[in-house]
Amino acid sequence: MTQAYLYASLGVSVFALALHALIHNVDLLRKILAVNVMCSGVFLVLVALASRTPGGVDPVPHAMVITGIVITVSATALALILMLRVYQTTGKNELSDGREE
Repeated sequence: MTQAYLYASLGVSVFALALHALIHNVDLLRKILAVNVMCSGVFLVLVALASRTPGGVDPVPHAMVITGIVITVSATALALILMLRVYQTTGKNELSDGREE
């Protein structure tokens, strides 16, 4: 097993664990953190795919990872602001399913 396959399998494992956390958690902050961890798994897979080229390292996936990090930070900031708005409106840190309790 080469280092690229190790990074790729680690990235897929991290993505799968974060997807499980995203589905099963009710708390919005934990969902936001799970999405961030999922992005980290995708970044690991992209870096692993960049090193698999026979002529050396492909710079395009690395540029995609750098762009993805910037987008992830921006999306996280927006999600945190929306989470605060939900908390201020409802007093709870979770989304309801729309039914009255």
